[in-house]
Amino acid sequence: MKPFLTLRQVATAYLIALSLTACDSTPRERQEIVRQEARKLDTAANRAAAKLRVAGRRAARFDSASRARTRQPLNEAATATFVNQLLGRYAAVEQLTPTTIEPAFVQFMQQVRARHREWTQRDWDYATAISRRLNAQFRAIRLDIKGRDELHIRALQTEFTGLETRRDVKDLSDAVKAR
Repeated sequence: MKPFLTLRQVATAYLIALSLTACDSTPRERQEIVRQEARKLDTAANRAAAKLRVAGRRAARFDSASRARTRQPLNEAATATFVNQLLGRYAAVEQLTPTTIEPAFVQFMQQVRARHREWTQRDWDYATAISRRLNAQFRAIRLDIKGRDELHIRALQTEFTGLETRRDVKDLSDAVKAR
């Protein structure tokens, strides 16, 4: 079944209607209408630019605070507490073997999934430090790990990165919108 009107026919009809409407006004009237519309566009552009400047300043403040936070060393006692909470019996990360590294990652991610919603950015700093230690041990023994376990570990690493990134984006978004 053919369409009633083609796109070309609709465009032609629109242009004819527009030119007929233009016949009902003088060039001076059309010029004033164009000026008014241009002013509206300028006003909208200025408002958008102001909002972008504010958002940019808020994002810069968030970034500055984030950098200051990450420059602060992690507390050893808090690190040990986090390691025990997130890894349990796999807390001795440097002693993990090719057979125990995959269960350690599983334990870690189970705990991260259970707790991440209530974490502050500083808590994420501790979790990231633990993740880095796990990843370093994984790289050290990777050649002796079964392929199936390595694939599972890679999936868990990706999940952790996704959760961490989601939190960073949420916090940045909140910082840009708030205040």
